[in-house]
Amino acid sequence: MTQVIVGENEGIESALRRFRRQVSRAGIFADMKRLRHFETPIEKRKRKAIARRRKKYPR
Repeated sequence: MTQVIVGENEGIESALRRFRRQVSRAGIFADMKRLRHFETPIEKRKRKAIARRRKKYPR
C-alpha cells in the first residue's frame, strides 16, 4: 500500500504530488485499468506475450 506522510511545514500539493508519483511507480492505476473488465485466459496470454516481446527487445 502506498503511504505518504505529510511534514509539518510541507504543503498539501507537494504531498499529493509525491503520492501520485508513488502510485504511478507502483503500477496501481495500470492494475485497476486491467482489472476493470474480465480478461479471458487467451487475452491474458496475448498480453503476457506482448510484454515478453517488449522486454526482450527494448528500444
